[in-house]
Amino acid sequence: MDKTAQLHEKMRAMNEALLLGSVRQDELAEAAEKLNEQLRAEITVRKQVELELHKAIAIAEKANLAKSNFLSSMSHELRTPLHAILGFAQLLEGGSPPPTTSQKGKIEQILKAGWYLLELINEILDLALIDSGKLSLSMEPMSLTEVMRECEAMIEPQAQKRGISVAFHQFECSYFINADRTRVKQVLINLLSNAIKYNKVGGTVVVDCSASTAERIRISVKDSGEGLTPDKLTQLFQPFNRLGKENGIEEGTGIGLMVSKRLVELMGGVIGVESTVGKGSVFWIELNVTAEPQRAAKLTAVPQAQVHAGAPLRTLLYVEDNPANLKLVEDIIARRPDIRLLSAADGKRGIEIALASRPDVILMDINLPGISGIQSLEILHADPATAHIPVVALSANAIPRDIEKGLAAGFFRYLTKPIKVNEFMDTLDVALKFAETHAAHANNE
Repeated sequence: MDKTAQLHEKMRAMNEALLLGSVRQDELAEAAEKLNEQLRAEITVRKQVELELHKAIAIAEKANLAKSNFLSSMSHELRTPLHAILGFAQLLEGGSPPPTTSQKGKIEQILKAGWYLLELINEILDLALIDSGKLSLSMEPMSLTEVMRECEAMIEPQAQKRGISVAFHQFECSYFINADRTRVKQVLINLLSNAIKYNKVGGTVVVDCSASTAERIRISVKDSGEGLTPDKLTQLFQPFNRLGKENGIEEGTGIGLMVSKRLVELMGGVIGVESTVGKGSVFWIELNVTAEPQRAAKLTAVPQAQVHAGAPLRTLLYVEDNPANLKLVEDIIARRPDIRLLSAADGKRGIEIALASRPDVILMDINLPGISGIQSLEILHADPATAHIPVVALSANAIPRDIEKGLAAGFFRYLTKPIKVNEFMDTLDVALKFAETHAAHANNE
């Protein structure tokens, strides 16, 4: 019972005493006045506490906003140079003539280091977003069988390279879970990658799936590595703690398991591990089972454009103020004889060129001098002459809220730097096909 309630209880007791005749009227009035003074003092203190609480909440929200803005800026500044490093390295790797054996080895090292640095950036940003409560999840019924097949395909090259045998046991039935598909894959790939990296030569990884309860499904990743001591198990989910592997040959951040734990818990699940020194470890996660969703009618996939002799020349406008980024896209497009590239260094000039040349597709950076990429998009969409042109964002602003903001603004697709060249070209082909279909409809009207 709080102080205010206690004071009210005293008043009630004194009123009862007055009725019973055990206290005089003047004594009751004097006591009531004292209680009222105490009550007023209690209310004043409570208001002060509430005011201080509101101030603290406002300060915390301001700090979270500053942190979020800093993370967005840091992500952008780190991704911009990585975009050039990884982009040109991919072009060198698939260049013509092909690189020599010596050059190929050096390129592989550049790519390995670059992708590792990108992984580190992503994991730090994920951890920060989780801590600030800003990480958004898209919870929906999803087929666990489909996700496991995708993970198997993604992890197989790493396993083959290290001589590790990976076995995905057949599931007893088609399980459906309520979770965020992208985050489930992120967690599983982290567990699988660790099981391969920290395994013994010629080792094995076994992935199994079973119902732990009527409401839960458990996915287990068992490796044949050296195992973990009880002391190391207690340190396992601490950030930046690699359990003595810091000086080993295996790269790692010490963040992946911590992020995985937080993600699983945010999805309403649990994560755990069992390990025996000399025999290996079993990492497992449990997620909530749900009913299979009703199948919607299949959408017809947009066919990918094929380059062939005599193909019509299409125009791509790239609005980008960074010379290295522009040079990278120029070199990529140089391999496509069916595409003509135009460029602009700022949004205003990009709009002028778009109105004059009517490109098939526009590639747009977000952080541009003068008006931003989003403002440029709004102007293009507002003009009937350019409203139909698909505009693809290509930006180092890669925090989820940045991507959501860009897609909500009306970008056809949102690609983040550093790009994967094949993914970039696939997206460009989809945009070109969309433009071609729109042009055909317009001609038939």
